[in-house]
Amino acid sequence: MKRRRRKPARARARRPAAASRHAVAPGRTGGGALRWNADPDDVRRAVARLVLTLADFIRQLLERQAIRRMEARTLRPREVEAVGRALLELEKTLAELARQFDLDPEDLNLDLGPLGRLKRP
Repeated sequence: MKRRRRKPARARARRPAAASRHAVAPGRTGGGALRWNADPDDVRRAVARLVLTLADFIRQLLERQAIRRMEARTLRPREVEAVGRALLELEKTLAELARQFDLDPEDLNLDLGPLGRLKRP
């Protein structure tokens, strides 16, 4: 029985980019699929939107946790004050960063499909 020799990696045929499962053929949208815009400014804005949305979501979770702890009386008054100031500062920082990327608060409100919107109006 003869064994086949495998070609070195650099000699193997590479799949053309158009054949990639993520690529979209020119002039076709893949049945309504969104096209990726490679404009650097749009990419930066999209990444900023995603990061700020996640940071705001975490801020909301922290705020809810702080409220639960206040209601359960597991925080000292000094800790309540410190947490409140930190959450306000975080909210201001996120708003300032959103302005720098020309994003308004509604841009950070993701549609989660059947779960609804991330933030309630």
